[in-house]
Amino acid sequence: MVFKIILNYIIGYVNIQIEGYYIERFITTSIKDGILLWNIKRKNTNLVFAKVSTYQLEKLKENARRNQCLVTVKSQKGVPYLLKKYSKRKSFLITLLILVIMSIALSKFVWNIEVTGNTTVNSEDIIKIVNDEGIKKGTLKSKVKIEKIVNKIRLLREDISWVGIEIKGTNVIISIVEAEKKPEIVDENDFSNIVASKDGVITKAYAQNGSLMVKEGDEVKKGDILISGTIEEKYADKYYVNAIGEVKAKVLYSKTARVSKNEIKRDRTGKKNTKFAIKINNFKINLFKTLSKFKNYDTIYTNKKIKILPNFYLPIEICKYTNYEVNLNSVEHSEDEAKQIGEKQAKEELSKLIEDKEISNTYTEIEDLGDYYNIKVTYEVIEEIGTKEKINN
Repeated sequence: MVFKIILNYIIGYVNIQIEGYYIERFITTSIKDGILLWNIKRKNTNLVFAKVSTYQLEKLKENARRNQCLVTVKSQKGVPYLLKKYSKRKSFLITLLILVIMSIALSKFVWNIEVTGNTTVNSEDIIKIVNDEGIKKGTLKSKVKIEKIVNKIRLLREDISWVGIEIKGTNVIISIVEAEKKPEIVDENDFSNIVASKDGVITKAYAQNGSLMVKEGDEVKKGDILISGTIEEKYADKYYVNAIGEVKAKVLYSKTARVSKNEIKRDRTGKKNTKFAIKINNFKINLFKTLSKFKNYDTIYTNKKIKILPNFYLPIEICKYTNYEVNLNSVEHSEDEAKQIGEKQAKEELSKLIEDKEISNTYTEIEDLGDYYNIKVTYEVIEEIGTKEKINN
């Protein structure tokens, strides 16, 4: 479809207005007759605007007469009309010809690589693998070995369950499906132990099936057996079972925040200036001669890749530098202030770790290290720490 629209731009097209009571029938029969209409916009029940190629216009008008519709040409567009309009401007024609030749030449290369479908997998990691295997900006599309690169990603990344690569225009789209990490499932008919999934101090333990190996108050390490699936009796042979039970423990989670005694705060004044640069592949042209007029400032950098169609990228980027003026203010923190700031930062990090688990106690330690304070916050959490482990006997 996109190719046909581009072709029609080259050979010429017109913007038309269609009036009549049977417009829907007119459009349906036109499509059946192979007439390409695009950008169809309905203004009301009896009035529609659209675009059609010049060479199909007469055929469209015949169809309009059969369906009692009136077609009016509103404007003419495309290369033939531009050539006619600018026939006396040789420089324009030469420039246009150069642009067409350049566009055709550039369409043979890869100018953009994007990764889709990922949430935890880093896009840059995938692009690095792809670069190492031969797909880079400026690579000829004919030299891209898709199957080889797909197999390489599957080999190197266990966190990806599926990967597909598609080339559209000058854009390489890498679609991935991330693999879900599933815990080892122990069948209820298998023999198993229950082991500690993390370090802790036992607060509750009972065994429904198997031999209880710990009691309240015991300190355990990750991997220790809590409920054994191996049972040994004095007057019977050793035998195995699927251990069942519950073991809870106090588990410690800690985070440390560093707070400077003398903090330099960067407060924005509200003033800013913007500068631009053009990046052509790896060559950058600055469109400004001097640095920012501000003495102190923060810079936010953004770039926009140039494309002439949804997937037709050019090796050109517009780089934007926005400088925000800041005032530097020195702020001294007392020990109590530093503790409050550090506790807040550490607790925000801890909340991501413990989620909705039961917190039984909280401890805060503050250490003076000269120029700054270290604030360590520890949560004592009561949680289930037992996990199944298959017995290989």
